[in-house]
Amino acid sequence: MHADDPYVVEVGPGVLDRVAALVGDTRQVAILHPAVLRSVAGRVAEAVTGETLLIELPDGEEAKTVTVLADCWDRLAAAGFTRSDLVIGLGGGATTDLAGFVAASWLRGVRFLTLPTTVLAMVDAAVGGKTGINIAAGKNLVGAFHEPIGVLCDTDLLRTLDPRELRSGMAEVVKCGFIADPRILELVEADITDALAPAGPVQTETIRRGIAVKARVVSGDLRERTSTADRIGREQLNYGHTLAHAIEQREHFQWRHGEAISVGMVFVAEVAQRLGLIDEALVARHRTILSAVGLPTTYQPDAWPELRATMALDKKTRGDMLRLVVLRGLGDPVIAEGVDEGLLAEAYAATCR
Repeated sequence: MHADDPYVVEVGPGVLDRVAALVGDTRQVAILHPAVLRSVAGRVAEAVTGETLLIELPDGEEAKTVTVLADCWDRLAAAGFTRSDLVIGLGGGATTDLAGFVAASWLRGVRFLTLPTTVLAMVDAAVGGKTGINIAAGKNLVGAFHEPIGVLCDTDLLRTLDPRELRSGMAEVVKCGFIADPRILELVEADITDALAPAGPVQTETIRRGIAVKARVVSGDLRERTSTADRIGREQLNYGHTLAHAIEQREHFQWRHGEAISVGMVFVAEVAQRLGLIDEALVARHRTILSAVGLPTTYQPDAWPELRATMALDKKTRGDMLRLVVLRGLGDPVIAEGVDEGLLAEAYAATCR
């Protein structure tokens, strides 16, 4: 991965064995993980040579709170954690987001290693240096850019994933296909069973391709500063996310991230079609492939006023102007600014049919 500080991203079976080499002779290592990965965290702890501090986190988005963050700070303080020590985030996207922010904020930044264990985390959360937590006003509104020293995506860990979690992660893979690499879509469409087979060759290839898309985009715009209309940088990775984050908040994070993104992608496809940027066939392709993966493509028709109000707090918004990532064609994302409110409402209504 090429960024401010280049780092390695490895994908494949058994790459967790590379942990010791990346950690080196670090004196103290804090391993942040959910309870379900306690045994894997133990394996990691045994592999490193330094002292280890195991910090068990709540599941999913419940880990990304100010309360949990403060508890992690207290644990690091009690252990005498210094600037030369290292934080490991072992888990899904919520775990790596929280662990990365712990590393970014402790002593103004300590080293961080990511061990993603879900498809979503591998393709999205673990790569790119974005960290953060949620607050009552919205998702990921507090955070920092903090690049890891490495990312190890051990596909063997996907074999134990809940099928719903596996499908959710594929939403980010499919997203990368729509914004940059149509070959991903072709692989998924060719055989949906192979694409969903945990750690199978097709799924592994789509994950690698998704990571390559994100790495390429992030390398050119680490801190999301370059997007203006059709000259789009890192913001393209938020395709479908503006509505998705609002749905997640409305559902109190009981929806999986990828489930919400799936609906969000259909919505922005409907917006793009009404703006004359894409045809109905590409809108239909969104619905077809996402439905085949087993993801939702509709939401509640009467939720629009509440969702629209939440979308006003989206990180891409500038002042009172909502900015949406839309497609101008397959693999050609652009920013749409100040879209007519009536058009947005019409696109949402179409999404709910």
